[in-house]
Amino acid sequence: MNRDDVKEIYGKYSSVYDSIFSHFFSPRLRIGLSKSNIKRGDRVIEVGVGTGISLSHYPKGCKIVGIDLTRKMLNKAKEKKAKYNLNHVDLLEMDAENIAFADDSFDHAVAGFVVSVVPNPEKMVSELKRVTKKNGTILILNHFCSNNAFISKVERFFSPLCEKWGWRSDVTLDLLSNHCNLQIKQIYKKHRFDLWSIIVAANNK
Repeated sequence: MNRDDVKEIYGKYSSVYDSIFSHFFSPRLRIGLSKSNIKRGDRVIEVGVGTGISLSHYPKGCKIVGIDLTRKMLNKAKEKKAKYNLNHVDLLEMDAENIAFADDSFDHAVAGFVVSVVPNPEKMVSELKRVTKKNGTILILNHFCSNNAFISKVERFFSPLCEKWGWRSDVTLDLLSNHCNLQIKQIYKKHRFDLWSIIVAANNK
């Protein structure tokens, strides 16, 4: 997928995204953010904020900057901001692979269900590390390719089809720990057979 594909696909999803995905994503975001070490007064960037499913789950007193590539998704997040008076949230149309903030602008970073969506996840994680302060938490929630050889083969086989729906199914956890050089501190799952992992990493730049 390229950026135009992402914009087109998620622009179409925008009106139904919450009804389809919120049930799955919201409880995992709640768990992840509870493990993230975000404190009152901290400044946090969330890339791929989408329709703003995560916004009500952040600890009180932090400052959130949510960015997304797809304007129609971001408009839904802006509706939530207005409806719930989320004055501590700023929402900007921006590419997660080219974040328009200076180095060390944020205490922590969050990427919820976006690693398998962006065209170049290594570049996105590199940008997260750049704009986040040293030793800040980088929280990543995503589906990762199974360690089981048979299941992994099936996931890789279906990945081209999944791309037509807006994500890849062949992204491995190895991408974060080796290719992106993230210092993974903890890995959580909502339950043993959960399809999604919650990764808590330290910014070891």
